[in-house]
Amino acid sequence: MTELEQKKKKFSFGKTEKERRNNLIVVFLGVLLVIVVVLLFQQRSEHKMIMESLNLEKNTIQTELNQMVQNYDSLKTDNDTLNHELFVAQAKVKNLLLEVGQIKKASYDQISRYQEEVGSLRKIMRNYIVQVDSLNQRNQQLMAENQQVKQDYMEVESKNRALEQEKKQLSQRVERAAMLEALNLQVIGINRKGKEVNNSSKAEQLMISFTLSKNITAKRGAKNLYVRILRPDQILLVQSKNDLFQFEDLRIPYSAMREITYEGNELPVNIYWDNTGFDGFMTGDYTIDIFADGSNIGTATFSFKK
Repeated sequence: MTELEQKKKKFSFGKTEKERRNNLIVVFLGVLLVIVVVLLFQQRSEHKMIMESLNLEKNTIQTELNQMVQNYDSLKTDNDTLNHELFVAQAKVKNLLLEVGQIKKASYDQISRYQEEVGSLRKIMRNYIVQVDSLNQRNQQLMAENQQVKQDYMEVESKNRALEQEKKQLSQRVERAAMLEALNLQVIGINRKGKEVNNSSKAEQLMISFTLSKNITAKRGAKNLYVRILRPDQILLVQSKNDLFQFEDLRIPYSAMREITYEGNELPVNIYWDNTGFDGFMTGDYTIDIFADGSNIGTATFSFKK
């Protein structure tokens, strides 16, 4: 290196030793400042990234808590005790969600604590989901069993009704089979001499004659036969208001009655109505009904002339 170059280098930081030392200090401080600025910038960038990361975690926590609230809303059960527990658990989630939402700048410690709490609440919710699902499945099973029981009961009831109807029809057929008939039913007017007349003014009695049919299924023994005589004006001829007999579910009045002994074979029967004490017979059509064993076994009409 030439002497000239050494002189130029010597005087590049100052003419004197003191100037060169001060200039070197300035350069050093400038470089140090640049380094500090760069470090501050990097630290600021890292801090910003950290805050963004913490805010992202905060948003994630809020999203999960909101989802948990909705999940609790979807948990339905008929168990009052479990419903109360679900209400309390959901309230804890809502309270934590409110607390997280009020934080402006979250710290690592806060985010860490919230994550732990969310984890605990998540486990609790999963446990309730299992309970509710198990209970609902059991309820569905019980409902299915109950429905099956109802269906079986309805089938049994239907069969019972069918059997009752069949029994009723069979009973009706038996009753009809055992019902007597008044064959060759005739009504004759009789005067005081016992002769047949057809004039209302001359007749004093009515003779109702018929033959009880043969019936091997009918009940044998003593029977009461009842006659109801309806005048042309639809007034029933009766001797006493106490003359009543059982017909279906009622006790109705009769005009005349006769007791007979029935042995299953045809039996001729005559029953008389004595009009003595009445104002005489009316002209017109009379209706005569015969009853035995609580059933109407024959009906006929008869007319009196003037």
